[in-house]
Amino acid sequence: MTIDRPDPPRDPLELGGSVWFKAGAQTLGGAARIALLAAIGETGSITSAAKAVGISYKGAWDAVDTMNNLAGEPLVVRLTGGKGGGGTTLTPRAVKLIDTFRAVEREHRRFLERAGAAIGEGFATDWDLIGRIGVKTSARNQFYGRVSAIARGTVNDEVTLALAGGHAIVAVLTHESTEALGLAVGVAAFALIKASWVVLLVAGNGDGGAPLKLSARNQLHGTVHSVKRGAVNAQVSLGLEGGAVITAVVTNASVDTLGLQEGARAVAVFKASSVILGVKD
Repeated sequence: MTIDRPDPPRDPLELGGSVWFKAGAQTLGGAARIALLAAIGETGSITSAAKAVGISYKGAWDAVDTMNNLAGEPLVVRLTGGKGGGGTTLTPRAVKLIDTFRAVEREHRRFLERAGAAIGEGFATDWDLIGRIGVKTSARNQFYGRVSAIARGTVNDEVTLALAGGHAIVAVLTHESTEALGLAVGVAAFALIKASWVVLLVAGNGDGGAPLKLSARNQLHGTVHSVKRGAVNAQVSLGLEGGAVITAVVTNASVDTLGLQEGARAVAVFKASSVILGVKD
């Protein structure tokens, strides 16, 4: 049985960012603290300023003390006595800091607008790719594709992931995992396979890429791209149609027995239970 649910609607991606000041390794403040300084300057009251920016009185004074310490000079000073019973005020240094921050922030907004216009309609696709290539895992083999089918079993589901070049990877996972990952036909996902889980075979002449009679669900036919020998084992990488590469770890003896060398044809075989599926949060 297949499950066919459309992806939930997504808002268009846009560039965003923020500006903050640093003193050495310490952060002096960003928009929130500058807004607090500005509110103090406008109201002359730490209580009113705290309410204006939505923080507690204690939180406001903690932020002020931190800024004073990091700046190396007072930015906010307490006034005592007088007809109004005292209050708080900004030093000339704080006023200058606010003006500088607002000038930088204006330029930052202009930069984001120009960058967004330059990126154009391809931004969503490019940003998605940047996120994918930034994933770090211990699994040597990482593939990206879209779910093409989900077959329900008694306990587990069999999920098929369609890859570029006409390849497909089948994974077996529990119903709970399918639901937790939000897997449905059309959903983008990535598959992880450790190199030590991949077995290499050399098919007979004239096999034409036909599936071999094996219990392993996944069989990817390719051409040997590289063989990197170690003391005992070797890393063998197969190039697949569409540009993907899958790597296996086999013994040096197996490399010799199978005649694995650059340009040779081989089949990468691995069980569906050896495939880990993941999605972007």
